Amino acid sequence: MVFAGGRELSHVFFEDADSQQSLIREMVVFAHKARKHGIVSLDAETDSIPDPFLKRALMLAVDGTEPDQLRRMMELEMDNKTEEEERVPQVFEAAGGFSPTIGIIGAVLGLIQVMQHMDKIEEVGRGIAVAFVATIYGVGLANLFLLPAAGKLKIRLRQTRVLREMMVEGVISILEGMNPRMLEMKLMGFLGQNEQPRTEPAK
Repeated sequence: MVFAGGRELSHVFFEDADSQQSLIREMVVFAHKARKHGIVSLDAETDSIPDPFLKRALMLAVDGTEPDQLRRMMELEMDNKTEEEERVPQVFEAAGGFSPTIGIIGAVLGLIQVMQHMDKIEEVGRGIAVAFVATIYGVGLANLFLLPAAGKLKIRLRQTRVLREMMVEGVISILEGMNPRMLEMKLMGFLGQNEQPRTEPAK
């Protein structure tokens, strides 16, 4: 899980801001094709889908899975993925909790070393300063990196959850034959007010 946390660090520093809009556009294209050529025509699209969750949902739809059954299967998979992924920010939270303690232990050990050389009073001040640097490192690492990273990853996980919910709703709507324009409006409802595309006022 520690290695998984290291891999997820890229999600802290880099964000695909257009992922939800891209998904909506992709779903609308799928809906047009399904209405024109049938749901089976989407079988050719599955090989080009990079997201394994969306790919699995679309394959189930192409295979003729009933909408209610497809929803149950994908929601179960979504819950399992979410439970597993939630462990990643917990790694950073735990590290953020231990980091100040380790810093304090480092400072105490440094002070012990200083006390062993009290006969060299000119080095005591310098030794004490070095000892307390460990505390600064521990507290700084926790509050400036580890805990903020955990919070950021939690936000990313919520965004991923919403994205997967959009995938499920989109595939089921396509399976049920929803009009592409209605599908687009339905999926737009998942977006926050600031994320929805703005339309220019009529002149």
